[in-house]
Amino acid sequence: MRFVAEGIRSVEELLRSPLTVDGALVSPTLGATPRGAALLESMRAASVTILDVSQTDFASASSTDSPQGVLAIAEIPERDVAALTFTDHPRVLVLDGVQDPGNVGTLLRTAAAFGVDATLAMPDTVDLWNAKVVRSAMGALFRHQVLACDWDAFDALRTTQRLQCWAADASGEPVDQVRGERAMALVVGNEGAGLSNQTRARADRRVAIPISADVESLNVAVAAGILLYQFRP
Repeated sequence: MRFVAEGIRSVEELLRSPLTVDGALVSPTLGATPRGAALLESMRAASVTILDVSQTDFASASSTDSPQGVLAIAEIPERDVAALTFTDHPRVLVLDGVQDPGNVGTLLRTAAAFGVDATLAMPDTVDLWNAKVVRSAMGALFRHQVLACDWDAFDALRTTQRLQCWAADASGEPVDQVRGERAMALVVGNEGAGLSNQTRARADRRVAIPISADVESLNVAVAAGILLYQFRP
């Protein structure tokens, strides 16, 4: 299977990654800036097959409001839970039905920034290789260990890595009053519905971020960033 990486930053990061790039679509606007011209040379040096098209044709293929003149097609890597590698203090981020692709991309970038070993997308989470997820992740998707899996696979991972399952929940314990475990999985839920029954049945502990009573909730990616920083090894 293949995915699309669009925009100069995304394609730059893709070329730096170990993923296989099948080809790229390029419009005349790409070479109009020094950074774009440099990317074009990098693609040629990497022997990427390049198809030059008109600006009009590129716009019809683009999924952005302000196309930057480049999109690349690459192979989705085959990743398996059993093949994941972990540090001495395993940290896993679990996405429980997170639907907004911008949120998911930001979550992946945040997980990579805070040294999370892997991110798992559970059923009902948006496709990890959605074009907007790819853009929002800003390269993290290409290097960070991330994959979609089911609850049985998550349970097997919890057993092999001895992970404590902690869930972000507004009714949980205040996060500033608890300490993270040596090995843990942090679950964040759907933007509207919150945690699923599957998560609630598995959660060893639920934690909350104290916020002003005037604010109902935090964006899921913001909340995850705070919690991952709090629970960093």
